[in-house]
Amino acid sequence: MDYKKTFILGFGFFAISLVWPLYNFFIPLFLKEYIDSQFLINAIMTLDNILAIFMIPYFASRSDRTNTRFGRRMPYLLIGIPISAIIFAILPAYTSLLSLLIIIFLLNVSMAVYRAPTVALMPDITPVAYRSKANGIINFMGGLAAVLVLALGGIMYEKINRFAPFVATAVLMILALVILYKYIKEPKKGVESAEEKISMVKSMKEIIENEDKTTFYILMAVFFWFVGYQGVEATFSNYSVYFLGIKESMGALILSSFAGMFLVFAIPSGYIAAKVGKKKTIQIGIIGLMVTFGLLGFVRTSTTIFSIPFNVIMMTLLGAGGFFWAFININSYPMVVEAATEEKIGTYTGLYYFSSSLAAILGPLVFGFFVDLIGYESMFFTSTVSFLIAFVCVWKIKTETEIKVTDSN
Repeated sequence: MDYKKTFILGFGFFAISLVWPLYNFFIPLFLKEYIDSQFLINAIMTLDNILAIFMIPYFASRSDRTNTRFGRRMPYLLIGIPISAIIFAILPAYTSLLSLLIIIFLLNVSMAVYRAPTVALMPDITPVAYRSKANGIINFMGGLAAVLVLALGGIMYEKINRFAPFVATAVLMILALVILYKYIKEPKKGVESAEEKISMVKSMKEIIENEDKTTFYILMAVFFWFVGYQGVEATFSNYSVYFLGIKESMGALILSSFAGMFLVFAIPSGYIAAKVGKKKTIQIGIIGLMVTFGLLGFVRTSTTIFSIPFNVIMMTLLGAGGFFWAFININSYPMVVEAATEEKIGTYTGLYYFSSSLAAILGPLVFGFFVDLIGYESMFFTSTVSFLIAFVCVWKIKTETEIKVTDSN
């Protein structure tokens, strides 16, 4: 495996991951200025994912059939990243609910152009046996981005002005694109792929009808653990500010511990999976998240353990959650694309994002419903149930059909 090239490729994932932590933390707070219902806020938060569920698979499959002097994937990055950076920089300039929704819509259109093509670059340049390790490296870069924007973004928002974290993020996105364009050269693929435009539907049908249900169950598991993850992510900022009663900067800092531990264990989780298998590694991760999120559901600002304050307790538990999330997130995508033929890598990437995007639509709605019905205290418990269902899906993958990493590891 070419580690240098893989780390450089990680800057593409870095550019993607810079946006979403700030977006998912601050947009619900911006919407709260106009809307009281958490269900309606979360419903609006799903608008980007409704758009993504159609556009991301399209651009993933389309990039498989692209053949330009810039490569198959790079044209989409060259278009999507600069436009996204500009729109993201002006996001806090909204003056009404309508203007905020328009900015959100335009941002997500531009983000959808390059998200899947960026991720599909990894299997393009990485041999099958090393894809878990490579995915760990690029997710390390994504985790680094999340830690930076959450830990520093909240402080910049409070101490400088509301535009500061968004403008800084936009500058870093452009820098990441420059590095990618300069150092990543896509392998020549020859003639344009003959894959049909309806391949997404056909591929999903093949996966459902296939006697080997490995890919089907992993896509179902992806859906349910992203329901649990996305629901918390969409609700956490209002949970911290309006339920726990803490400042935005403190809430962002607490959440950064999750991203921080994910960062630390992104690369090791790929190596662990190479030794014990992806299925077992993912199962350990799911059980760990069920325990940590279940405990978080009981933490309040008055909670102390041996004089340790609530914020340290929350950061410790969320840090443990980030550790276990690395076990899951790093190894699921390689399991999906390893079931694909070379010409369908982009399409299976799209299927992976279809599952996660569908979860990102339904997850916040489910969480918003229970918050309005029961209260914010239901958030972490709802997530725990979702992870339990994901565990059942992974458990149903038969050991003999699990995709094994070769001895070359």
